[in-house]
Amino acid sequence: MAEINEHLGQTLTILLMAAALGMDAFSLSLGVGMRGVRLMNVAKISSTIAVFHVFMPLVGFFTGKYVSTLLGDVAVMVGGGLLIALGGHMIYSSVRGDNVQSIDHGSLVGLVAFAMSVSVDSLSVGVTLGMFASDLILTVIMFGLFGGLMSATGLLIGRGVGRMIGEYGEALGGAILLAFGILFLI
Repeated sequence: MAEINEHLGQTLTILLMAAALGMDAFSLSLGVGMRGVRLMNVAKISSTIAVFHVFMPLVGFFTGKYVSTLLGDVAVMVGGGLLIALGGHMIYSSVRGDNVQSIDHGSLVGLVAFAMSVSVDSLSVGVTLGMFASDLILTVIMFGLFGGLMSATGLLIGRGVGRMIGEYGEALGGAILLAFGILFLI
C-alpha cells in the first residue's frame, strides 16, 4: 500500500509540474496568437514546443548537479532576453506598421527562438528530475504533451482575441511577451 501511495504521489507531482510548464507555454502562446497565426502554423509551433518540452528537460537531467545552479540562472536569463526581444519587436512593428518586418514564427529561426524561450524553464526543471522522478520517460512525455496541447490552446484563443481587437492584437501580444520576459529576469 505504501508503494502504491508513493507511485501515486510521484505521478501527481509529475502531472502538476507538466501543467505548470504547460501554463507557461499557454500564456506565452496566447500573446503570439494575438498577433495572428495561421492554423498550419499553430500545429507547427505547438508541435515544436512539445518537442522542446521533451528535449530540454532531458538536456537538463543529463547535465547534472554540477552545472545546475549556473545553467539554471543562465537559461532563465537567455529565455527572458529572447522574450523581451520578441515582445519588443512585436510592439515596435505594430506601431511602425508595414514599414517593419515582424518576426515570422512560421520561419525556422522564429519558430526555434520562440520554442526555446517557452521551453527554457523546463531545462531548469530537468536538472532536478533525477532527485524524485522514477520514470523519466513518463515525465518528459507528460511535459511534451502538456506543453504542446496548452500552447496550441493559447495560440488558438489568442488568434480569436486578436481578430476581435484588430490591429492592436500584435501590440497586446508583444506586451504580454515583454512582461513575461521581464518577469523571467527579475
